[in-house]
Amino acid sequence: MEIICSPKGIIDIRRPNQGIMDLSEVGFGSMLLDLSLGCSEYELEALGKARKKQGLKDQCLVSEHPEELFSVMELMMKKCEVRNLDMPIARAPYLAWNTKRTDLNGTLRQLAVESIKICGQTGCRNLIIQPLFAGIEKEQLQEENQRFYLGLAETARENGVTILIENQCRDWNGHLLRGFCSDAREAAAWIDRLNADAQKRFGARTDAADFGFCMVAGTCNLCGQNMYDFAVTLGARIKAVVLRENNGNSNESLLPFTSVQKSAPQMDWLNLIRGLRRISFDGFLIMDFSDTAAAFSPILKPQLLSLAKAAADYFVWQIGMERLLKKYPSRVLFGAGNMCRNYMKCYGEQYPPLFTCDNNKDLWETEFCGLTIKPPEALKGIKEDTAVFICNIYYREIEAQIREMGLKNPVVFFNDEYMPAFYFDRIDAVTRKSDREEQE
Repeated sequence: MEIICSPKGIIDIRRPNQGIMDLSEVGFGSMLLDLSLGCSEYELEALGKARKKQGLKDQCLVSEHPEELFSVMELMMKKCEVRNLDMPIARAPYLAWNTKRTDLNGTLRQLAVESIKICGQTGCRNLIIQPLFAGIEKEQLQEENQRFYLGLAETARENGVTILIENQCRDWNGHLLRGFCSDAREAAAWIDRLNADAQKRFGARTDAADFGFCMVAGTCNLCGQNMYDFAVTLGARIKAVVLRENNGNSNESLLPFTSVQKSAPQMDWLNLIRGLRRISFDGFLIMDFSDTAAAFSPILKPQLLSLAKAAADYFVWQIGMERLLKKYPSRVLFGAGNMCRNYMKCYGEQYPPLFTCDNNKDLWETEFCGLTIKPPEALKGIKEDTAVFICNIYYREIEAQIREMGLKNPVVFFNDEYMPAFYFDRIDAVTRKSDREEQE
């Protein structure tokens, strides 16, 4: 997986240095090339209205001259290059879901073409283009968008770009409802048909598919969808996932784990992580927390970005948990409690550990979930390529203990927050004591 950070709320394209520097210094190596920074939904909404009233009298608007999009974005792109901040995926300008304009689809087509060309010039190989929806009857959405995307396919091929289509909400008098591509089965079938039609028209493409999918987690949440089912249904078609939190009612872009009510998250991260783990997702993970970033003082932005990077790393770790298990030829566990038990129930058969160890002397040389519990000193007898998976919430403390023993083995944190299945028969002290008495 590649972590991508959205620049919205962080970078000012007129003076991009500070935002780019902040992103780079906290460890983000890649950024979304968000071309809507050069032509926002607000500018599109104002297109053709009284320029003086909008305060735009002397300003050259990209919405009026789509061919100027590159020049408006050029300074930011150059500064990213100087800072070695990659931009492997881009987003084309788009309309807000609550737009009142029904006459801008031609402008969006022009902006999409310019966006593809910019990707070709910068080496960006993936571009998110929002489906058309304004002024189109629901029954005509597939047909209109079929023409729209196939009309872009040849230019995309010429520039080596794969177009990614995202799930949408639609705004009906202020109420958010499921929009185009929000049904996973329909979206999967439609993307397959798009790719098949592109091949018929232009021939087979060997470097990549013409079209893929960008799953926006925040949109799934607004639509009240099970993200596990959504991800599994679309499967390998998903090339990018946007991590954008909201409260399930309003279209916000918040930092993951920050929209809470009574200590509970408002996003179903459990099923998203399970679903992406199930399909072995290994694409772009886009952090979009523009509303959170915009609300923070510039003085605090570096600390916020550092937290965002840690959150992104956490998602990569959780989604890639099974890849971590596969990575090592053998493994042992540290911990003989609930987390160890959940490991054995979910992964014990496929990735069996040699043994587990624990700091509790009373447990040594007893059996637990089919494993012998050994003292930590037993770790000194394992091969150096055997990974030690810590199955205990005191991760950092136990890792320090292992390193103090002089071990150079890989140390991996295991976590059962997002296991493929729940197990509610938790181990308690009374049960453990009873088990020991029976063994005696």
